[in-house]
Amino acid sequence: MTAAALSTALLQWYRRDRRDLPWRRQRDPYRIWVSEIMLQQTRVDTAIPYYERWIARFPTAADLATAAEDDVLKHWEGLGYYSRARNLQAAAREITTRYGGQVPDDPAAFAALPGVGPYTAGAVMSIAFGRPLPAVDGNVLRVAARLYNLDDDVARPATRRRVEQQIQALIPPDAAGDFNQALMELGALICTPTSPQCDPCPVSPFCQALRAGRVQQLPVKAKKAAPVPVLIVAGVVRDSGQVLLARRPDRGLLAGLWEFPSFTLPAAAAPEQVLAAGLQERFGLAVSVGALVIRADHVFSHRRWHLLAFGCRLTATSPRPRDGAGLRWLEPVELAGVALPAVFQKVASAL
Repeated sequence: MTAAALSTALLQWYRRDRRDLPWRRQRDPYRIWVSEIMLQQTRVDTAIPYYERWIARFPTAADLATAAEDDVLKHWEGLGYYSRARNLQAAAREITTRYGGQVPDDPAAFAALPGVGPYTAGAVMSIAFGRPLPAVDGNVLRVAARLYNLDDDVARPATRRRVEQQIQALIPPDAAGDFNQALMELGALICTPTSPQCDPCPVSPFCQALRAGRVQQLPVKAKKAAPVPVLIVAGVVRDSGQVLLARRPDRGLLAGLWEFPSFTLPAAAAPEQVLAAGLQERFGLAVSVGALVIRADHVFSHRRWHLLAFGCRLTATSPRPRDGAGLRWLEPVELAGVALPAVFQKVASAL
């Protein structure tokens, strides 16, 4: 296998058969960067409408930098992993302050921005600026494992570094962006996890796993631990036709997002008692807990929430907290304008 022959075959296929995606229609580094962040943990078809709404609302890094955080999170709502949106805004503010609102054409400077890891740096620098840097995501790891017949666990950092070196040697200096996108496209459309299409694959003549009859066995990847089940109880606190939302702590799961006030439910504990005690201790609210509103399950990367949401009413002696300090009273129809995590969107829908 020669690097030039493989690269030529891959680029010819990509330029002929690539998908028409909105972020591929220009070379604006900000827009390419937004798309790459959105595509982490998100399918292309799902990301497209989010990307288009985001660019319509925040067309430049300066627009993103000056936006209200709640507005940013609302436009991210449904994509999950909200730290990605916060890091995007933090990086946009740094770009606006230090680089005049322009994404820096310097790999080290760009890689130092919040939320920018090796993959994002390689992708944006190569696609927007033609820098010959590797961009190794899950698709590329799978392609490389089969191309080189790798037995190493692709989840290990050492394997990723090895693949980055192998891909670096293949990148044509005059087509770095197209080459990296071609590898990603190959993994997404042809060299898929369970049903790879080896016959039409443009690099099948170079594939060592195909020659060895091991395509279906690769890549080697350690199984993730099953998500830990967690019982959660939440309160839909009502007063004068409004419901109460609370902002989650600044650190931890769903940090800083709005929720119906929730508490971890110890095993065998009575959910109504835990909820009433939690609202009293955290917010000074005395409530009567009513009927169950909804049961909802939601899987995070490492936890599986089993949530019970109960309707609650302030007692006659309980003070009604004012908006502010992490609390908001809203009409039910106003909930659609708030960035709620998916599990709490289910609660809002049940209202």
